[in-house]
Amino acid sequence: MSITPEEVKHIALLSRLELKDEEVPMYTAHLAEMLEYVQKLKELNVDGVEPMSHALPMSNVMRDDVVEPSLPREEALKNAPDRYDPYFRVPRVTE
Repeated sequence: MSITPEEVKHIALLSRLELKDEEVPMYTAHLAEMLEYVQKLKELNVDGVEPMSHALPMSNVMRDDVVEPSLPREEALKNAPDRYDPYFRVPRVTE
């Protein structure tokens, strides 16, 4: 399977990438190599192979939600660089 320079330019446009004219031949060759590799992968016999989303078995390790006492307010604020009464004071980020 081959790809043309026009197709590379079209893909770049769709991807919102700016390609210089001298870069098009290089990317044409790179994409052609990738497409050849995909064609090789299509030749593999995958009968009996379960579809998977990840190559390694994964599971989420979650703990149960347990209500516990919170950190006391004074303890939480003791290292605050700036505070206003019982609150953290932070720089304004909006105008």
